[in-house]
Amino acid sequence: MIDLSQLAPPGSPEEHLARQLDLERLPAHVAIIMDGNGRWAKARGLPRVEGHRAGVAAVRDTVEAAARLELSALTLYAFSVENWKRPQTEIETLMSLLREYLRKELHTLQKNNIAFNVIGRTEELSGMVRSELEEAMAETSRNDGLIFNIALSYGGRAEIVDACNRIVEDCRKGPWPTGPVDELTFASYLYTAGQPDPDLLIRTSGEMRISNFLLWQIAYAEIWVTETLWPDFRRRELLQAIIDYQKRDRRYGRVDGEAKRRGLSSGKALA
Repeated sequence: MIDLSQLAPPGSPEEHLARQLDLERLPAHVAIIMDGNGRWAKARGLPRVEGHRAGVAAVRDTVEAAARLELSALTLYAFSVENWKRPQTEIETLMSLLREYLRKELHTLQKNNIAFNVIGRTEELSGMVRSELEEAMAETSRNDGLIFNIALSYGGRAEIVDACNRIVEDCRKGPWPTGPVDELTFASYLYTAGQPDPDLLIRTSGEMRISNFLLWQIAYAEIWVTETLWPDFRRRELLQAIIDYQKRDRRYGRVDGEAKRRGLSSGKALA
């Protein structure tokens, strides 16, 4: 049972927002494109890396809020395949912050029954970073609450290519047992296999693009864009996004009312 007092204590600025939520229609999976760290730092006359450092607090608050809302999954876009083109010092800072976050927050992840997971081409990460990621995933693997995905060295097109290559490899190993590849079979080869597709995609900093993120999975996701830069994003923005999401009529291509008559809810994809 969701305890709103834990999510938004009485008298807090978030309390009014939390009371607007329909707890029966929460999104199962929320995905967030975390954008604006550089602009946040520039506006304050600081190096870009300080924007990344400030963004850690937003990660902490958002993950905790998602867990208290009892969402099934939260996916944060932390580092794309294209981000390898950034200056080496910035990349090293990002990876250092990631390792620092895991060391500091592992206890909190455990306390909140959160399963930590990484999606992306992790083989491109350094051995030291991979080791700490794998340790955190192993330590939280028995938790059955929120799945916290962090997308690292991730690209939506790369994920689809990797899925195709895994299917080809399985075909080479022996007869293909399932007949033609359908959508359900293909989805089982994605990094997010076994998880619900995102119902809600949030982008910070006001940019109106999806940046090669979860291209397959967001086919029916509702999109919510905020001008808030990622370091300033907190649970109040998450609550606002969910409230807006709950006001939308998700028809999955059907006419008004038909989806409802067939029992499709906001957290359920069209089979």
